[in-house]
Amino acid sequence: QVQLVESGGGWVQPGGSLRLSCAASENIFKIDFMGWYRQAPGKQRELVAVISSGGLTNYADSVKGRFTISRDNAKNTVDLQMNSLKPEDTAVYYCNAHRVILSTNYNYWGQGTQVTVSS
Repeated sequence: QVQLVESGGGWVQPGGSLRLSCAASENIFKIDFMGWYRQAPGKQRELVAVISSGGLTNYADSVKGRFTISRDNAKNTVDLQMNSLKPEDTAVYYCNAHRVILSTNYNYWGQGTQVTVSS
């Protein structure tokens, strides 16, 4: 069981920046994928960004060029740097850990952190 704790959410004006951080309870180099998802009111949870254990990244089209995901295996953290924020980025952001063990997928989630972008 991997426990994840997010931090760094808050309110920011359009065009501003925020940095989210996710702290894991165990060594993240053992985890195949670490990612950030978000869920806006009335919408389904969607993938924002993911990073593999090898450092490969993938982003939702809506955040490419604005968001950057990174991982620090020494600190067991995964960060999401969000720049040029837009009102449509407003959502609860969740950290996710995904591992595959003997062909079985395991997903772990943090409690979420609110990001609000408004003037």
